[in-house]
Amino acid sequence: MKSEKQIEVDFIQKLQDLKYTYREDIRDKVSLEANFREHFERLNRVKLSDSEFARLRDSIITADVFVAAKTLREINTFKRDDDTPLQYTLVNIKEWCKNEFEVINQLRINTDNSNHRYDVIILINGVPIVQIELKTLQITPKKAMEQIVDYKNDQGNGYTNSLLCFMQLFIVSNETKTYYFANNHKEHFCFDADERFLPIYEFADEKNKKITNLYDFTDKFLPKCILGQLISRYMVLVVSEQKLMIMRPYQIYAVKAIMDCIEQNRGNGYIWHTTGSGKTLTSFKASTLLKDNPKIEKCLFVVDRKDLDRQTRLEFNKFQEGCVEENTNTESLVRRLTSDDYKDKVIVTTIQKLGLALDEDSKRNQEKKKKGEITFKERLEKLRDKRMAIIFDECHRSQFGDNHDAIKSFFPKAQLFGFTGTPIFEKNSTYKKIDGTVGSYRTTEDVFQQQLHAYTITNAIDDGNVLRFHIDYFKPEDDKKAAKVSSKEYKRAVAEAILSKHDAATYNRRYNALFATSSINDAIEYFELFKTLQEELKNSGDEKFNPLNIACVFSPPAEGNKDVKQLQEDLVQEKADNEQEPDKKKAALKAIIDDYNAQYGTNHSINEFDLYYQDVQKRIKDQQYTNADYPHKNKIDIIIVVDMLLTGFDSKYLNTLYVDKNLKQHGLIQAFSRTNRVLNPTKPYGNIIDFRGLENEVDDAIKLFSGTESSEKVKEIWLVDPAPDVVKKLDKAVADLEKFMESQGLECKPEEVSNLKGDTARAEFIDKFKEVQRLKTQLDQYTDIKEDQAVIIQKLLPEDTLRAFRGAYIEIAQRLKAQQGKDIVNKAPEIEQLDFEFVLFSSAIIDYDYIMSLISKYTQPDVPEKGKMTKKELIDLISSTSNLMDEREDIEEYINTLETGKGLDERTIREGYQKFKAEKSFNELATVATKHDIEMASLQAFVDKIMERMIFDGEKLSDLLEPLGLGWRDRTKKELELMEDLIPLLKKLANGREIVGLKAYE
Repeated sequence: MKSEKQIEVDFIQKLQDLKYTYREDIRDKVSLEANFREHFERLNRVKLSDSEFARLRDSIITADVFVAAKTLREINTFKRDDDTPLQYTLVNIKEWCKNEFEVINQLRINTDNSNHRYDVIILINGVPIVQIELKTLQITPKKAMEQIVDYKNDQGNGYTNSLLCFMQLFIVSNETKTYYFANNHKEHFCFDADERFLPIYEFADEKNKKITNLYDFTDKFLPKCILGQLISRYMVLVVSEQKLMIMRPYQIYAVKAIMDCIEQNRGNGYIWHTTGSGKTLTSFKASTLLKDNPKIEKCLFVVDRKDLDRQTRLEFNKFQEGCVEENTNTESLVRRLTSDDYKDKVIVTTIQKLGLALDEDSKRNQEKKKKGEITFKERLEKLRDKRMAIIFDECHRSQFGDNHDAIKSFFPKAQLFGFTGTPIFEKNSTYKKIDGTVGSYRTTEDVFQQQLHAYTITNAIDDGNVLRFHIDYFKPEDDKKAAKVSSKEYKRAVAEAILSKHDAATYNRRYNALFATSSINDAIEYFELFKTLQEELKNSGDEKFNPLNIACVFSPPAEGNKDVKQLQEDLVQEKADNEQEPDKKKAALKAIIDDYNAQYGTNHSINEFDLYYQDVQKRIKDQQYTNADYPHKNKIDIIIVVDMLLTGFDSKYLNTLYVDKNLKQHGLIQAFSRTNRVLNPTKPYGNIIDFRGLENEVDDAIKLFSGTESSEKVKEIWLVDPAPDVVKKLDKAVADLEKFMESQGLECKPEEVSNLKGDTARAEFIDKFKEVQRLKTQLDQYTDIKEDQAVIIQKLLPEDTLRAFRGAYIEIAQRLKAQQGKDIVNKAPEIEQLDFEFVLFSSAIIDYDYIMSLISKYTQPDVPEKGKMTKKELIDLISSTSNLMDEREDIEEYINTLETGKGLDERTIREGYQKFKAEKSFNELATVATKHDIEMASLQAFVDKIMERMIFDGEKLSDLLEPLGLGWRDRTKKELELMEDLIPLLKKLANGREIVGLKAYE
């Protein structure tokens, strides 16, 4: 097996083969800056004095990653010694291929607080742009990622106070596995317990075949011109979030395909990129590149609904502030279309607005004719013969109608491009009459001529960019209930099944669900039925009953309201339903909104339906917050819909779709895809509970949209293993754990884990039990577990045993994790390779709310012994979940202050606990202040600032010690001693959240 050093040598040789200049003389900050100065003076044809270069260097080096990225890409101004301005660039920003590309290795950057060495760095015109960290084969590249994150978190690191601030990309590899990711601020650049905030990519070719071998990757990704294009064209600076994004390979290929099509004037085309693959970013990048293309007069981005118009504008302006304005009406759209202003070159609009402008017979055009005014269409004549680029979002929908035909005929020189996650093929096409006699099918290819690039759901699942599906084809046990779809008995059976399955499906309400119904009448009926059933359960005296927050949304009768009309363009069922008994629908929706207002303390009305609709979407997304941060009463558990939210709506925290509606083909895939956004290991798949027996439709849809011939192989990729198969895997995982414990001379019991000898054995236990927990987490969310399977699972892992094993795991994992990245004598090498995945051990049931209620019950005088937990049982329960591991000690101490029999209610318990924690933290902080001779008020302000921003500020720490009058060495020592005492307190206050920048002191 190759050593890390040999991999580095081979990699540098590969870059030299690609004509990179190897600079083995650049090994420190001084030589790095001297080389940059030579390149700068040559590029800008200037000779700087030493003082000028020092001022230039100090002015461009910044801790702000976003500012550095902008400086790298722009023309900048610098004032010389004689006060004359010098306009300069750091690299050739017009022709990146003409820059000079160099490679250096083993660069050391020594600062006051860190001494880092970097494996390989690529310089473009002397500016460090790409860092490559290499590992040997037995070490996962993830360890290289964590090393980079740790380097970035070190106080005063080279990325903040040297030319390394211009780093754009990181590449990590162990020779066989290679990944890349963009540089960013600390808050966008960390690993979190629940979510990985670091977007990490593998490279792939145009056919989506992964390229993971380091040397193949180098051949495809790092040729000088390709790297230059990647940095200059395919990275996005997100202004609103001040962060950098690099596009995924398939996004780059799609943009290139559109640009080539325009450059060669090769007609129209469509991009087949699956739902959830980030097509908004792809279309934004295509639009902005077209903005700078002098051959194109205008670039129109066309959506088919008002809410998507708003959503797309927000997304585009998030990427680049003010890049598109709102077109409040057709007049403002026409004004911007005919404007010569550069900012009006890219326009986001709805297809309806554009269609109205081009329709000679539209109401507004007729009014203008009567008044003798120039019509919208006449004003747009100046664009008729201009080259336009028109990009259609989700081109499988209403773009096949008359508005689309009008656009094509009016702009004959326009090139049309469509994005779709579900193309229309002959099998799922619509039949359209032409001239009232001749019929034809309208497919995506009919409209857009050619497919330019494809990235199907099969590709996305395979890459881990979206999740697979678990489908529960539900059949009521009582045949009478299932006798007639949509009967009262049937609906009650469906609603009862949803209430019984919801907690399992959503991992005990960590996630939420959509319920798709077949008509507005059905949605209304189900809404009322859920109210009735939940009232019955409440009155039944069932202590375990915990009501679900159920809302409902469907569009109101349009009644001439153009906004609602526009909204309904893609809501086929709702539009048709509202034509029947509109007053009844309107009254029902008013009542539903009144219930919503009562539940959530809002003041919505049917007259401002859009505000209600936006609030519903926000509450679904607010599921991300813990109940401690955002109480469950503010969230939505299930939202009943007809057409709304089944397309174009994204939330990582929505994992379940209940289906009482006949779905097929693209409609089925679109609806299912609401559930499969990737989050973390507690969301292993999208959950579909089908009440309509859609198995054949699912098989057909998989076959149609898989993008491959072998439908059986594709089903394995799209759908998770059935429950019996996962139970078998769990059986094997438990057997492997038992075999391991026996090999250590121990019984497979939780209490024996503490007797494991040595960290090598403990590390193996971590891996063995983590697999058990992963499979248990998956099975916990299966809603179709049969009774015999449940018995097997219970026998394999009784609840008390599982809970105790989880507690043992968390205790060992915390201890081993603290050793990672530290130079410890006799440390087991396996420790560095461990990935603990604490999120698998965070319980959605045993959360803050649940523990507070149990403590309240613990204090009650009249609770039967059977329903009461002892103090020890309470502590063991808290120990078994990772989401409370930082609070375990505090909760235990608080419980010890309480007397049983006092009968404290839950509110009193919560308030008492918060007061207890605040007093304890104050006393601990006061002890630290006294020990280190620091003003208590100053230390409190320092800690408060950290907790407010969740970012540790090293400079403020130095300010805190300033009054002590220490020398540099003594101050550094004092900082470390102070942080040793502060870190446990800060972590406790953070309550499981990550404080960016704290790792440097751990």
